[in-house]
Amino acid sequence: EVQLVESGGDLVQPGGSLRLSCAASGFEFDAYDMNWVRQAPGKELEWVSLINNAGSTTVYADSVKGRFTISRDNAKNMLYLQMNSLKPEDTATYYCAADIAGPRRGQGTQVTVSS
Repeated sequence: EVQLVESGGDLVQPGGSLRLSCAASGFEFDAYDMNWVRQAPGKELEWVSLINNAGSTTVYADSVKGRFTISRDNAKNMLYLQMNSLKPEDTATYYCAADIAGPRRGQGTQVTVSS
């Protein structure tokens, strides 16, 4: 069974940092590109970042470029998102996601950026 379990969300002040983690299991993790997506209250799901299966290529949405860094540890089946210089508009539920015989994502972790 494919499982994606996110963690690391919290309440943080503007300008602060957080590191999100996603533990993957039930599939061959190093064979799949992985994504972070987010959904703010009342808004559509927004793609944030992608990393290829080998970890050699990363892509970011313009809204987070230069502030967020995606990474992975294939030995540990883990995906990460380092978020710096957080803004109130980054407030959302963050999900790790992949196309594994169809779109899959975890239960999400809440990030709230507020003073």
